[in-house]
Amino acid sequence: MSWTDERVELLKKMWTEGQSASQIAKELGGVTRNAVIGKVHRLGLSNRAGASATPAPEKKAAKAEAPKTEAKKPAKSAPQEKVIEVTVAPRKPIVPAGQPLPPQPSANEIPAETLANVREVEKTAKKISLMELTERTCKWPIGDPATDDFWFCGLAVQQGKPYCEAHVSVAFQPMSSRRDRRR
Repeated sequence: MSWTDERVELLKKMWTEGQSASQIAKELGGVTRNAVIGKVHRLGLSNRAGASATPAPEKKAAKAEAPKTEAKKPAKSAPQEKVIEVTVAPRKPIVPAGQPLPPQPSANEIPAETLANVREVEKTAKKISLMELTERTCKWPIGDPATDDFWFCGLAVQQGKPYCEAHVSVAFQPMSSRRDRRR
């Protein structure tokens, strides 16, 4: 099934009349309710929030007559011009590629001696790029990834860990010390 111009126009017409996605799918044939909903969203049609949940009395009467009119389908006539108002919500700005950094522990959560040790280690770090990382180099990110002044520690990793000894002490803290700090 493809969305021809005629099928799209029929979908728009039925949607603005307040018919459900299931009813529209049934009328179009060869398309699911979810496909109708997806097309409505892609077309940017109103979500009909202002429409009432119960159909108007004349629509009920029209539904009762619908089987009669389906049996007598009129011959195709030239398409009539209709003005359909479509409101399109402005798009959200695109965020630059990349994932945000994981939450970093704040300075008041880490013991002062550990912070001092980490700062000393970072002074002697190898300052390597992403392409230079191996399984034997510390993968602790330093700086803002969006700037040129971003690098990885690069020192030798602690056995079975992704970071050097100093960064392991920041990343992997015993549960008891974390509990004590919260109090």
